[in-house]
Formats: sequence, C-alpha cells, structure tokens
Amino acid sequence: MPVNQAPFPATRLRRLRKSPAMRDLVRETHLSVSDLIWPVFVRQGKGEVEPVASMPGVNRYSVDKLVEAAREAQSLGIPAICIFPYTGQEDRTESCELAWDPDNIANRAIAAVKEAVPELAVMTDIALDPYNANGHDGIVRDGIIVNDETVEALVRMALAQAAAGADILGPSDMMDGRIGAMRAALEAEGHHDVAILSYAAKFASAFYGPFRDAVGASAALKGDKKTYQIDPGNRNEALRCVERDLSEGADMVMVKPGLPYLDIARAVKDRFGAPTYAYQVSGEYAMIEAAAQNGWIDGDQAMLESLTAFRRAGCDGVLTYFAPRMAQILNG
Repeated sequence: MPVNQAPFPATRLRRLRKSPAMRDLVRETHLSVSDLIWPVFVRQGKGEVEPVASMPGVNRYSVDKLVEAAREAQSLGIPAICIFPYTGQEDRTESCELAWDPDNIANRAIAAVKEAVPELAVMTDIALDPYNANGHDGIVRDGIIVNDETVEALVRMALAQAAAGADILGPSDMMDGRIGAMRAALEAEGHHDVAILSYAAKFASAFYGPFRDAVGASAALKGDKKTYQIDPGNRNEALRCVERDLSEGADMVMVKPGLPYLDIARAVKDRFGAPTYAYQVSGEYAMIEAAAQNGWIDGDQAMLESLTAFRRAGCDGVLTYFAPRMAQILNG
C-alpha cells in the first residue's frame, strides 16, 4: 500500500475508474469459473426435478437427473459438485446406519456421476443429519450428541463414500478428532488420493434454515447444534479448529457460513496458507434471491459482488448455489 502518494491533483484516483477498460486493467480480485463448487441435492425416484421452496431456483434431483446436471456443470467449466442427500423421516434412525450403506442415495449418486462425467470432481458431505431421527450431525444418547461414537460412524461413512468414487470428502459434523480418524482409515484402506476438505470453522448459524429444508432435516431437528458448532463470537476458537484439522490430515479447509465470516476466511488464509474455501450457505443465497425477486436489488450484480468478496477475503474457491448461473455469466 503506497504511503507517500502525490497530493491532489497530481494523484486523481478516479483516473483508473473512468472506463470499463481501465477498471479491468487495475482490478485486484478476479473471479473465474474454476473458483466454483456447486452444491446439489439428490433424492429417490426417477426423472424427478423437485424445487426446494425456500431456495428459489434450487432443486432436488433424482440420480438420473443429477447426472444430467453434472454434465451441465462440466460443460460450463465448473470443476466440482458437492452432493447432499434428501432423506425422508421414514428412513431416519437413532443409529444412522443408512449413512454408510453402500447403496444409499448419496453413494449411488457419486458412482453414477463419476461413471458419466469422470473428469468432474465429486465432493461429498460427511455428517449424520440426513440420516438421523433427531436431525443432528452426531449420534444422540440421552439428549447428548456423543463425540467418539459419532466419529466411528463418520469413519464408516467416509470409507463408503470413498469406495463409491468420491474425490473429495467434506466432513461437516464438527466432532473432535474426526479428521485424524478418517485420514488413518482412508490410508489403511488404500484410498491414498481421496482429499479431505474439512468444514474446519463451521459456526452455529441462523443462516442454515433453507438447507435443512432441502435435506429434510428441519422437521427432525430436536434442539440446536451449539454444543458442537462454533459460537459466532469466537474467532480464536475457529483458528484453533482449523489448525487442529490441518494437523490431523485435512488437505483443504472451509469457513461456513460465508459472508458473515469473511474476517475468519482472511485470518485462516493469512495464518495457514492452506487451500481455503467458504460456503455461501442457503440463507445467504435465499436472501439475495428473495430480494431480487421482489425487485429490491439487482440479483446478478449482487451475486457477482458477493462471490467476489470471498476471493478478496483470500478464499481459493466458494461453494455456491449460484455456480451454474455465475458460470454462464463468466463464460459470456
């Protein structure tokens, strides 16, 4: 940053803003299609494209339709999708055993996408909330979300997803010790090249509501997730969590939610230098879409501005439901 600029009028900062060409020449932060990961929802059935009411423009896809969406993503140059399963209450249990069933909807979707579009990276979600009768990311015993038993379940889930062909595992549960346990199990089973993008700094946020609708967890959730997700006021704790996960074998780390926590993303990137991502979560997406549909903001400009903010804050990429739309704009 210059400290001895010439005084006005020798320095006129507006000279570099006078035209699109000049602004392009001096732009400091750039957004590209390769910065985007597209979160997608998969459900049972065939030929199904089911809108998510609280997320305008977002759908749940049956596996065959998800494959079509994956082909679209690849054609747009999006490098990765992240698969989340929708599970009905009838398939949820206290022990969450469907989570590591090789034939569950998420694992079938992973295999189908990798067969159809092998060059597209497939990321997954590792947490028990889509399979849990209580709607929590961990197993519940006598009203307590138990850590170590949950980690054992998450390891089984990780191995099943790796066997299905996942390229990137995304542990989003925030249990202590799960990264080290998963990495050791993956190595022992020969999954040496499966990457872990840890939700290392995941906050107990009010911005997750539409996502819980999308995966069917809203009605199931009993209580809140504050005993395992980070308090929104705790910056140093978030950094400790990131440091721990990197030390246990995470290849990449994530801050979630996104825009309300850009200070955390910047601190993570500056301190650790590891590949750093943010998740522009469902509530962030829904707010922009709702305001745009009401004519209160320019939706496309707000989308671009919000995604640029992640890159400016030091993120290497963003999980965003805007990915296909943003890719179309960036591709011209």
